[in-house]
Amino acid sequence: MPVIADKGVNAPKGLASAWRTITLFVMGVLGLGVLVALILALGAANRQRNQAVSLQSRSYEVMILTRTLSGTIAQSEASLGRYVISGDKQLGQLYFDDWRRAGEQIQRLAALTHDDAQQQQLVARLRSAYHDRGEELSLTALSTTHGKNEQALSRYYAARQAPALAEIQVVLDAIIAAEREVLVRRTAAAMAEVNRSTKAAFVLSVFGVLLFLGAIALGWLTVRALTGRTLAQAEAEAERARAEELAVAVSEATDELRTQEARLRQAQKMDAVGQLTGGIAHDFNNMLAIVIGGLELAKRSLASEGGDPIRHIESARDGAMRAAELTRRLLAFAREGPIDPQPLHVGTLLGNMRDLLDRTLGDGITVDIVDTTDGAYVCADRVQFENCILNLAVNGRDAMEGRGLLTITAQRACSGDGDLVTIAVRDTGCGMTPDVVERVFEPFFTTKPVGKGTGLGLSQIFSFIRHLGGEVVIDSAPGAGTTVRLRIPRDTSQKMEQQPQRAEPLATPAVGSLAILVVEDDPRVLSATIGALGELGHRTIPCPDPAEAPAQLDLEGPVDLILSDVLMPGQTGPEMIAGLDPRHAGAAVLFVTGFAGEIRDPELFNGHHVLRKPFTLTALEGAIAEAMARHHASGHSIAAE
Repeated sequence: MPVIADKGVNAPKGLASAWRTITLFVMGVLGLGVLVALILALGAANRQRNQAVSLQSRSYEVMILTRTLSGTIAQSEASLGRYVISGDKQLGQLYFDDWRRAGEQIQRLAALTHDDAQQQQLVARLRSAYHDRGEELSLTALSTTHGKNEQALSRYYAARQAPALAEIQVVLDAIIAAEREVLVRRTAAAMAEVNRSTKAAFVLSVFGVLLFLGAIALGWLTVRALTGRTLAQAEAEAERARAEELAVAVSEATDELRTQEARLRQAQKMDAVGQLTGGIAHDFNNMLAIVIGGLELAKRSLASEGGDPIRHIESARDGAMRAAELTRRLLAFAREGPIDPQPLHVGTLLGNMRDLLDRTLGDGITVDIVDTTDGAYVCADRVQFENCILNLAVNGRDAMEGRGLLTITAQRACSGDGDLVTIAVRDTGCGMTPDVVERVFEPFFTTKPVGKGTGLGLSQIFSFIRHLGGEVVIDSAPGAGTTVRLRIPRDTSQKMEQQPQRAEPLATPAVGSLAILVVEDDPRVLSATIGALGELGHRTIPCPDPAEAPAQLDLEGPVDLILSDVLMPGQTGPEMIAGLDPRHAGAAVLFVTGFAGEIRDPELFNGHHVLRKPFTLTALEGAIAEAMARHHASGHSIAAE
């Protein structure tokens, strides 16, 4: 009986232990399954987000390409219009190149939307309208080519009302609208997928927590029944390790969500950046087309001993100078400070701009300039200052839709900040709402249609006037026009007050033929500079390394002028000049630089004249005369051959 009783007591304990073991095993398998499912859900969510970002990026690319195509077609038709009026074959070539580029952009648009049946239908309509429009414009261009200007002009104006042109614009707007709808659907689908993944992860997490709690309870009972306190402590350590793993997984998932959000924001920013880079690339491509085309035409003219190579070379030179000016304006927008501040007589500057304003704004705009500054001066860069006035005038013209009165008023004013010059540019246009006025100085913000502006004009004006120590004030209301006031500190230096309103440039003495040491590390620039100086009748001594300049001077003897680059490896031009032996102090110095930011520190050049790259022969000749004049004025004699 005792034996039988022992067996009866031990049997339930053995079954309970086996049940707890089986339960622990099943819960472990379930927990592992939950963890695997959670990982798979997060992975699927990540893949869906990546796919959504990719599709959204393609939608942005389609919209940007559509806007670019609209601008290309408009540019081509504008070039054709100028060709019809002027008969200049280069403008005709520009029209042809832009129209062909528009066709390539349509092909690119078709490739981007190959998987969208609706967009493919719109692209097919666009291609058909493009072909019809091309035939209409070709007839106009052909008439101009054959000298039938009146017929060409008539066809050109008739083509402006052609159904194909309206069809192109309608289809382009439809493509953008359809792509926006696709973008909205794709974004909604991505968000729905994220929500589904989040819900699934939440359910799995809850289920895992329940399994986790059940395992704790069962483990606690098992530990209490079998092993006591030691086994319970070990189980607690294991559970804490699991909790840490779960926390790490949640943290990683959160970081991934933030990363995807940042990618989406970056994709949205690319639209604005694409507008800016597209505008800059368009301007540079136009200028490079002028340079390359002019040089090729000049080369052919020289090879065939016919034609007019000088005219083609002048055209290429004009394109290169326009590219240099665009680069200079971009550098001015990017850095902190004006390019070349100098005293400017406000009345004279505005008076000299009248012809430029009349040509730029057109016959429909009446420009009225009122100067009551009583001979006041401001200290600013001339080109930047003129660009500010011209930019405000163009904005006013656009607000008046090409017809109205533009009034530019300059007057002196006094305030707590000191003596000021106020220049007000007022138009009679449509005006702006208060919310638009609050944002006009934001970079890339513009109310103009696509292809009409980059949104940098007022931002650049604000930055320029702020660095002059002034401010920009805008008064505007819908239907009441807009007035932009530039409030700039007046230059009250004694030297300026003694100058007449229209100061004549000081005459520079004739320099004759000079011995010039040319210090330039770039061999191509060195060769070009030596050739230019030779054309001007000077004797040159090349020096490709500033460290070799003292030895060259000792070897060649005294020179009249040292022409040096500023930034060079190992030693700058000012450092080289400062380290020369006093025996060579009798030579004049002219610095040449292609980096506009250096001129912001005039003390760096110790009063020597600075010539900016790129420069013309005339500019080089004038800079040499200026350098020799400064040297002569400082008390040294000019040693000319």
